[in-house]
Amino acid sequence: MYVLGIDTSTAQTSVCIGGDRGVLASAVLGRAQAHGEFLSPAIRFCLEQGRVEVDRLAGVAVSLGPGLYTGMRVGIAAAQAFAHARHLPVVGLGSLDLLAYEFRYVRDNRMIAAVIDARRGQVFWAFYRPTHDGVQRVSELQVGTPDRLAGEVEATPEGTLCVGDGAVAHAARLASARGRVATAWKGSPRAEALVELATPRFEREETQRPEDLRAIYLRGADAKISWRKRGALAGGRPADAPPVGSPEG
Repeated sequence: MYVLGIDTSTAQTSVCIGGDRGVLASAVLGRAQAHGEFLSPAIRFCLEQGRVEVDRLAGVAVSLGPGLYTGMRVGIAAAQAFAHARHLPVVGLGSLDLLAYEFRYVRDNRMIAAVIDARRGQVFWAFYRPTHDGVQRVSELQVGTPDRLAGEVEATPEGTLCVGDGAVAHAARLASARGRVATAWKGSPRAEALVELATPRFEREETQRPEDLRAIYLRGADAKISWRKRGALAGGRPADAPPVGSPEG
């Protein structure tokens, strides 16, 4: 079984082809605002280098956010169009969940705060606890100022590992709140983690139709900007304002 993964929720764009035997090919671009121009060549590259024919794909997995509005829209639209044209099911997962999953092997009893830069002086975040086979989210998805996040970090008795580009951008403030900030090299969700988490869902047929994908918005204004005018996607449908949601499981 092979799955195509697409993540465009932050300034980084990543694409991956993989499955139950691991990653076959991946491509990453860290240049902001280049999601659209990078995605199609990256998908072709991964299919060619992984030597996977399109008809061998079981489906498409995509990050639903929260994240940067334009990037999320581009990634979801690309996943919808690709899946619809090839009659493939899709799986959508939350970007903060993917980011935290990268740090599932933390074993010093610290909480994990996955933090994505929301711009406008804000960040998106959620808290997680490592488990024997992954991470478990233990808070709501939130948006607010770095100071508000720092207050929650400081109030966590066991200490907190802060991860993601939002944590890196506000490292000094979080460090002053006794937060440990992870390296910038793992500052964004990755399509490899997306494929790894989505593959069992395709195996269990816990999937969606492309047109049912909905981005996770935590700011009302983001959900409304240009959404009514975006036009019908190939395989999607315009929506007045996609509701705030949370990933399954």
